[in-house]
Amino acid sequence: MRWYHYVAYFFAGAFLANAVPHFVSGVSGRSFQSPFASPPGQGLSSSTVNVLWGFFNLAVGYLLVCRVGHFELRRTRHVLVLGVGVLLMSIMLARTFGKFYGGLG
Repeated sequence: MRWYHYVAYFFAGAFLANAVPHFVSGVSGRSFQSPFASPPGQGLSSSTVNVLWGFFNLAVGYLLVCRVGHFELRRTRHVLVLGVGVLLMSIMLARTFGKFYGGLG
């Protein structure tokens, strides 16, 4: 396995984690922060924009996991690298969105 496959798996985890809040907010019909809001990342975008942004993140995550290298769920290293990407992005998102929603940002 080449080193850049692990980089791809790490960023796949980040994209997959980022897909969740945007997609869930969007399909729930709620506005939510996105890079397309004004100001970016702070203002609210429509539920439709968030569905599209969440789906884009999901697609990029899929491409990085399933189309780069040979990701195997039974390989601990593959899953750990993906999991670290998910964990770090999730912590970053919790801190960022916690500022807006009363979390411990």
